[in-house]
Amino acid sequence: MGKKVVVTGAAGYIGRHVVKYLLNKGHQVIAVDLNHKGVDERAVYSNVNIFSGDEDIFEQLGKPDVVIHMAWKDGFIHNSKEHMQNVSDHARFLDSLVDAGCKNISVMGSMHEVGYWEGKIDADTPCNPLSQYGIAKNCLRQSLMLYAQGKESHIMWLRAYYILGDDKRNASVFTKLLQAAEDGKKEFPFTSGKNQYDFILVQDLAAMIAEASLQEEYTGIINVCSGKPVSLGERVEQFIRDNHLDITLNYGAFPDRAYDSPIVYGDDTVIRKIMSERE
Repeated sequence: MGKKVVVTGAAGYIGRHVVKYLLNKGHQVIAVDLNHKGVDERAVYSNVNIFSGDEDIFEQLGKPDVVIHMAWKDGFIHNSKEHMQNVSDHARFLDSLVDAGCKNISVMGSMHEVGYWEGKIDADTPCNPLSQYGIAKNCLRQSLMLYAQGKESHIMWLRAYYILGDDKRNASVFTKLLQAAEDGKKEFPFTSGKNQYDFILVQDLAAMIAEASLQEEYTGIINVCSGKPVSLGERVEQFIRDNHLDITLNYGAFPDRAYDSPIVYGDDTVIRKIMSERE
């Protein structure tokens, strides 16, 4: 039997792929966003204002079995003042779902909650966020986990890492590389490319988000990631090949940023278990 799943931020970079994955798996999806451009037409579109503060917001959303909360303003602008200004609205919305007895609540987290870290990140890695985005996400996670203690809701905090795919819709180096190639440039100024990160395709990430949200055995912080550190240079070179771009990297044109970790990646133990059990 399919479940009724609310996806907030359904028209976002990741949200559209989560909606499509859930629909393909036979679930009923209620897509919540300010607009629904690009959202799969099989979904039920909703304009419910999740930040209204209404006490019956769970009922307004149709009393879903699962809520996947991905809505977030200025997600690509890490030091936007909007992050901390809006965090209480997110907390109020999620707390209301807990109070209403929503069974499964998943929230999109980020490696930026952790801040600078060298090596593997797991659920127990201490957090010292270094951006307004990371601070706000960390604050929301701590608040929700504390509020939900002793309540009936299953809380899944889904921590993502470096995402690519559907690259014209994000703000990554891959987006800039595509634009440079379209502009006819033959060389792309680059760093040393030696730093290693945890890369994942947005379609694979969407599957992980959906499956982690539908299960109840594993709760708390769940890394949605590849678990494999790959050098930035190697991944970008692969991207150039995969997209048949006539452009080369000019290594060393930019210095490596002092605040970038030489290697950081997620512990994928739990998500691998979830995905293997859902096959």
